[in-house]
Amino acid sequence: MSTGSITIENLSPISVADWTYERAAHLLERAGFGGTPAQIERLAQMSPQEAVASFVDYMHADNSHLPAFEESGFWEPSFKDFPVSRPAATELAERSGEAMGVRVKPSGDRPLQPVTNRFFYWLRATVLETRRLAFWWLDRMVRSNRPLEEKMTLFWHGHFATSEEKLRDYRKMQLQLDTLRKGATGNFGDLLIAVAKDPAMLVFLDAAQNVKGAPNENFGREVMELFTMGVGNYTEDDIREAARAFTGWGNDDLTFVVDPDKHDGGTKRFLGREGNFSGEDILRIILEQKQTATYIASALYRFFVRDQLSPDFAEQLGDLLRDNSYEIAPFLTAIFLSEDFYSEASVGTHIKSPTELLVSTYRKLGLSELPGIPDPHTVCKTLGQVLLYPPTVAGWGEGRSWITPGLLYERANFAREVMFPNIIEFRDPNHNPGGEVRRVNRNIIAGMEITAATLEDDAAPSSTAGIQETFNTRYASLMGYSEALRKLKPLPRAAAQFSLSDIVRDAGARTAAEAVDVLLGQLLRVPLAPPARQALVTTLTEQLGTADLSQAETYLEHPLRSVAHLIMSSPQFQLA
Repeated sequence: MSTGSITIENLSPISVADWTYERAAHLLERAGFGGTPAQIERLAQMSPQEAVASFVDYMHADNSHLPAFEESGFWEPSFKDFPVSRPAATELAERSGEAMGVRVKPSGDRPLQPVTNRFFYWLRATVLETRRLAFWWLDRMVRSNRPLEEKMTLFWHGHFATSEEKLRDYRKMQLQLDTLRKGATGNFGDLLIAVAKDPAMLVFLDAAQNVKGAPNENFGREVMELFTMGVGNYTEDDIREAARAFTGWGNDDLTFVVDPDKHDGGTKRFLGREGNFSGEDILRIILEQKQTATYIASALYRFFVRDQLSPDFAEQLGDLLRDNSYEIAPFLTAIFLSEDFYSEASVGTHIKSPTELLVSTYRKLGLSELPGIPDPHTVCKTLGQVLLYPPTVAGWGEGRSWITPGLLYERANFAREVMFPNIIEFRDPNHNPGGEVRRVNRNIIAGMEITAATLEDDAAPSSTAGIQETFNTRYASLMGYSEALRKLKPLPRAAAQFSLSDIVRDAGARTAAEAVDVLLGQLLRVPLAPPARQALVTTLTEQLGTADLSQAETYLEHPLRSVAHLIMSSPQFQLA
């Protein structure tokens, strides 16, 4: 299949003669998160091989400027065996006299209140710290000199989807991120084994419940259905036998362990093979299946290139991955150099995920750090992708699932917040525990007794008479939030620092039309139709009161930002 001189589903390398500024921009959008015209021009001046190598062979790029994640200091060893629920916490305290390192009061009111406070403290603290971890990761995506490293980490995060909501431990999410980043473009087999032994994955898929005589099939099923082969390439018997092989796998906090007493050492029959298989053996057999390479290669292709590929081409991609012994880097090099990657069907057709939209926006504006206003967590939650909280074990949907009329409207709101941040009304959402906690807090500050302070506002004052509480959950929620927020290290809360006036001046624009063209070149990879471009020129001219930029030199910024907001609200801005 051919589109001009570039052929669809052709893995032959693009020629030097076909290498252009626009194709360099396409590479930067897909292998990274986009960038400035100056960054595109640097890539365009290289050969295709040099440009692709600058992304894939990223270990040579200096990232020493990136800060390490700085923890708030919430974690204490007593949280290691954190109760599964509040009732479990208080029942444990009643039986043993303490829980989570906190003793039951020997006498007085609400003897279990300190334990309950402790339970809610960790629940609140780990959520707040996970938000900080996600902020740190987004900041790393904006700052990194190795954008493919972070983009591949993002891919694997969606592929091996694990959510803090079930883990209730930000440290395990941080450890898994480190594992995904370390193996980002390495060997898929090595990464598969590392993730299978990752404490976050072990907890998320209930490894502790997978024991000899009563295997839990969660991981055995997902490792084939979602992580390696896809539906329809194994049987229910294969799932059961795989689960038996993984019995005894678990974690001691952040360390992988195998309990030999819980492991089923019997003979298993799996994918046509028979033997006393361990978990590692099951993964090795899966990797030997041709379908595994096809499945992983196709997933990578859809993430980096386009959604649609023929079965024959999917098989060809799988062969490419298998021929490279599951090494991801040479596979990506072949993809990023291929004619198919630069074909018309592949260019400007990828709908940016919320994360890609946020990061690419800031990188295209030349920012060197992630702004705290608008709040990235709130933006991504509104747009449908909260890092470290994938909605299911299958991760997030891609492509058109990111775009509805409502979500397109919210993307335009994000564009407005970037160009015109509402700093006056901004309140740090991390400091907002919700209306119920604030109501109880107001009542306590006003001097109300705990039970009365936590009743519904319309409850009769006499309704507290005779109540003997061993603990008060609403008060515990307030105390947990208060303690967590006291220790929480604040996020930087500054708006994006950039000057569109400088960008337009540095590009040599002299007229409103030229200024619009500069902004379009800065922000879009998919061109606007001529009438839409002309409407922007008219809008800018009207706001400036002139088409001559020299006459509007002293008040350029606001009109330029208004036009940039319109550009960023367009459907074209959502595409890479």
